[in-house]
Amino acid sequence: MNDPKIVQKFPYKISIEADKSYYWCRCGLSSKQPFCDGSHEGTDFLPEKVKLDEKQDVFFCGCKHSKKGAFCDGTHKEL
Repeated sequence: MNDPKIVQKFPYKISIEADKSYYWCRCGLSSKQPFCDGSHEGTDFLPEKVKLDEKQDVFFCGCKHSKKGAFCDGTHKEL
């Protein structure tokens, strides 16, 4: 598997807690999108850890092709 699976062509808006670790799925195989459930095992993908200092709403990438990693950059509009 060279390219991640495109899960959806729009971001996930998630309210995240301060100082809590979240693991964003890079491969697109997780059944708990946008977060990792370990489905990447056997692929070259690893989840990306996201931890912020304050509680906030985050737009997590749903297409898995963002140049900003876990955060949506609008790339889904070009796919």
